[in-house]
Amino acid sequence: MSPIRFVLRSADPQRLATFYRDALGFSVGDATTGPSRTIPLRLGAQQVEIVAVPPDAAPYPADSTSNDSWFQHLALVATDIGAAHERLAAIPGWTPISTGGGPVLLPPSSGGVRAFKFRDPDGHPLELLEFPPGKIPAAWSRFGRGDGPLVGIDHSALVVSNLAASLDYYGKLGFLVLAESENAGPEQDALDGAVSVAVSVRALSRSDVPPHLELLAYREPPVRRGPIEPDGVADTRTVLDEAGACVRDPDGHAVMVGPGG
Repeated sequence: MSPIRFVLRSADPQRLATFYRDALGFSVGDATTGPSRTIPLRLGAQQVEIVAVPPDAAPYPADSTSNDSWFQHLALVATDIGAAHERLAAIPGWTPISTGGGPVLLPPSSGGVRAFKFRDPDGHPLELLEFPPGKIPAAWSRFGRGDGPLVGIDHSALVVSNLAASLDYYGKLGFLVLAESENAGPEQDALDGAVSVAVSVRALSRSDVPPHLELLAYREPPVRRGPIEPDGVADTRTVLDEAGACVRDPDGHAVMVGPGG
């Protein structure tokens, strides 16, 4: 089973690829030519592609929040989140989601991680993520501060409006629930840049190899429903099968699945 990878859409793939290289340490491969210009990126063993959108494609919605139904972020594993944030801060073009000016320490009930959410120059949400000592997942346990500050993509988190329906959908694609939590409190508010957040989180995986998926089911503030514009900048794609067909989950997130999916 191939590891999951992701496709981000951009009106200016080269500019976005340069940001991911300079601000986040991604390696950048050779771009393809033609109208569907594609640039491959890699962070550690995980892969992302940036694909050019058509000239008339919808931009990422300017008033986006963490509880939008089209929200899907990539969580980047930091061995030193302070250094990762400093590197990001030195590069212009991004905007913060989290409040307080830096990484947020979540309570043990929410995983005890340090995290920081922000948007890249095109509006795609991202997260810096540092695991607490003693709770580092096996996939990341071999990395230390000398390897970082960012070493790979741990997961992609998607907002869902009906947790049961989405668990059923992804279960039929072979995903099992790895972990679950109910996140709330001032730290979660600061991380999400919102007020009185209450969100159910379910971590899903098909294999031991990262990245995995996380479902975010917001109760407060309620999920803002809205269409994901096909082939627009917000139309991030999760690739499960390179040769598969593109389908939509119950909230419209694009997933590329194989013939049996």
